[in-house]
Amino acid sequence: MLGQMMQQPLLISSLIVHAERHHPEREIVSRRVEGDLHRTTYKALAARSRRMANALAGFGLQMSDRVATLAWNGYRHMELYYAVSGSGLVLHTINPRLHPDQIVYIADHAEDRVLFFDLTFLPLIAAVAGRCKTVKRFVAMCDRAALPADALTKVPGLLCYEDLIEAHGDDYAWPEFDENMASSLCYTSGTTGNPKGVLYSHRSTLLHTFAAALPDALNCSASDAILPVVPMFHVNAWGLPYAACMTGAKLVFPGPALDGKSLYELFESEKVTVSAGVPTVWQGLLGHVQAHGLKFSTMKRTVIGGSACPPAMLRTFGDEFGVHVLHAWGMTEMSPLGTVCAFKPGHLAQTQEQRYAVMAKRAARCSVST
Repeated sequence: MLGQMMQQPLLISSLIVHAERHHPEREIVSRRVEGDLHRTTYKALAARSRRMANALAGFGLQMSDRVATLAWNGYRHMELYYAVSGSGLVLHTINPRLHPDQIVYIADHAEDRVLFFDLTFLPLIAAVAGRCKTVKRFVAMCDRAALPADALTKVPGLLCYEDLIEAHGDDYAWPEFDENMASSLCYTSGTTGNPKGVLYSHRSTLLHTFAAALPDALNCSASDAILPVVPMFHVNAWGLPYAACMTGAKLVFPGPALDGKSLYELFESEKVTVSAGVPTVWQGLLGHVQAHGLKFSTMKRTVIGGSACPPAMLRTFGDEFGVHVLHAWGMTEMSPLGTVCAFKPGHLAQTQEQRYAVMAKRAARCSVST
């Protein structure tokens, strides 16, 4: 006997529809490659995502065609997260820190049709564009005024992101299709030989989003302001661009400025409560804060993964700054969160020293598994 409740496929587009409907004025703040601080809202981001979906349709792309990005964390990259996957295409986020030969290999292997990139990576694109066999269009993620004078010489036929947005309306109905369809593609370099592709589905991404936002996981809510330092080209920024949409959290994107001073300024000016990144980033941030006698006024917790967090860093965050560390572990093949070190009730009766010992085990005793 089947239940009689309404059924709806688990699609990534439903997240941006939800955010626009229930959290339309919640802010998304981005430090751009252009150097300024850009502010938008979920309502505006949803409309621009639909405009870009129309632009992609104008390219004649077919269901499940791959669209690549080489970009920092920012609102335009966020728009592509939804415009590409939401329209039935597959978002392929490329790690710009890979060797150019590897970038060419994975772009060809994925059979990318379009590649969007931030201007930071124009020299890299100029070096690989002629070698990518399947990419037919390159799009610079900027407006026409910011485009360097020699950009078209370096990348013939180069298109401009804001030109595409302006040329299309936001009247677009997100299509419905099987939730098991591919949504995004991430290549892992933590392997022998060439990077290997991991293909996510809409269903797996939404289930990961629900699990990641739970109280005993990353504990995301509408009262949070989330700053993902972990790159959007690294396993979808650990799912935070999706979790923020689902919960209505404010998003703060650091762009290319990942030094301690720049991050601290964003933490304070935007009242960030949650962040996420690898230990090397936090070493730079803590070094800046300690050297200048600073404190965090709103920061409550940070997710640390990618490599084991040094025990001294756990103590510094907790004892000196009152920031709780959520030690996480995962893999590209897990979307990527596998475990998050949230305390079980029995741990709360332990001493602080005992709890630090549990945290240092890098999620060896975890209460949530996604």
